[in-house]
Amino acid sequence: MRMTMSTHIDADPDTVFEATTRFATAADFIGGIDKVEMLTDGPVGVGTRFRETRTFFGKTATEVMEVTDFRPGESYTLGAASNGCIYQTIVRCVPEDGGTRLEYDFSGEPQGLIGKLTAPLMALALGGTMRKCLAKDLEDIKASVESGGDAPESAALA
Repeated sequence: MRMTMSTHIDADPDTVFEATTRFATAADFIGGIDKVEMLTDGPVGVGTRFRETRTFFGKTATEVMEVTDFRPGESYTLGAASNGCIYQTIVRCVPEDGGTRLEYDFSGEPQGLIGKLTAPLMALALGGTMRKCLAKDLEDIKASVESGGDAPESAALA
């Protein structure tokens, strides 16, 4: 399963990047996130880990996310393992028309026999839900950054 989504934000790439890497307070303005618990201290970079909780289909889902690649002002990659799959989200801040195109490149790769057997069902079940979730996260980040609200001090992606 793989999908790429993006939105244009009327702010420079550094501002958008800073907003999206403020994981600790993501739940303050991304409506789909219930809470985030930081598992590492210090500045964000490769190895930063956090536990993110969301509600899907009326059930709480908690995933441990880790930054596996980090290019300040440009992109970073979040990885997670859950339910027999390895998930990866590449977040890019691309200069575009005096602002930034914020891109999510999300993929899931089944692992082991159980993961491979259930992958088609998971893709069907989560495909539409994940697309809506990612689109809503992008909308929330865009609204927060463009309003000049707390986004630069409290943003994150999943």
